[in-house]
Amino acid sequence: MLSIQEPLLDQEIYLIVYFVGVLLFIGCFAIIFFVVFQRRKNQFLIDKIEAQKKYEKELVKSQMETREQTFKNIAWELHDNIGQLLSVASMQLNMLSVSVSKDNIEQVTETKNLLTDSVQQIRNLSRTLNNDVIKKNGLIASLEYEFKRLNRLQLVEASLIVEGEEKLINSGDEIFLFRILQEFLNNVLKHANADRLKIKLNYVSDFLEIIATDDGIGFDISQKTENSGLETMKSRAALLFADYSLTSSPNEGTRLTIKYPYYHEQRLSST
Repeated sequence: MLSIQEPLLDQEIYLIVYFVGVLLFIGCFAIIFFVVFQRRKNQFLIDKIEAQKKYEKELVKSQMETREQTFKNIAWELHDNIGQLLSVASMQLNMLSVSVSKDNIEQVTETKNLLTDSVQQIRNLSRTLNNDVIKKNGLIASLEYEFKRLNRLQLVEASLIVEGEEKLINSGDEIFLFRILQEFLNNVLKHANADRLKIKLNYVSDFLEIIATDDGIGFDISQKTENSGLETMKSRAALLFADYSLTSSPNEGTRLTIKYPYYHEQRLSST
């Protein structure tokens, strides 16, 4: 009797072991399948995010290239077309001044001087619109040129202060920085009613600190959040991975602070 029960017991043990093995195999297979599925799903999401980032980067690049080309076209039109027409008008005045009576010669000379000054101003404006000129001259020289123009026109008393040893900055980033400061200058001239404007460039070891201030009427920041010019300045600073701060209050002037990092992992990995 015992000899019959022992084989049956052995068979039951074998069956139990077999079913346990099958269950373990199915469980392992399910776990492996789930892990592979999750990895593929995560990879798909990562690829999707990277594709979206690449699309947004190309979109921004395309927008900037379009804007840059527009500025170039305007600059060329001002310099080559309008500037040439005014130059021709000045030459004709020179020829006419020979036959003008002495009573009118002073007025003709004054008109000729105005035309000459207009030609120069148009050519100066064409330089500030053309990014190629900014790339060639660099940030400091471009700002100095802009400040000389403001002081010559007596629009505002502008001063530029440079501290520290100048660092080499990517030309594309210099254009962004110049356009941010140019937008700040435009806002000062249009809205601030300021007498003095100052920009300080402080080159420290890891970043360039830019501080722009005016002594104008100021404004309530909370009431100007939708201002397109301010949003453009902020968005361009974000593209440079730069710290951006704009503070102002009524009758207290305005202060813009930018900390531009010379090197940034995100910027380096995205180029």
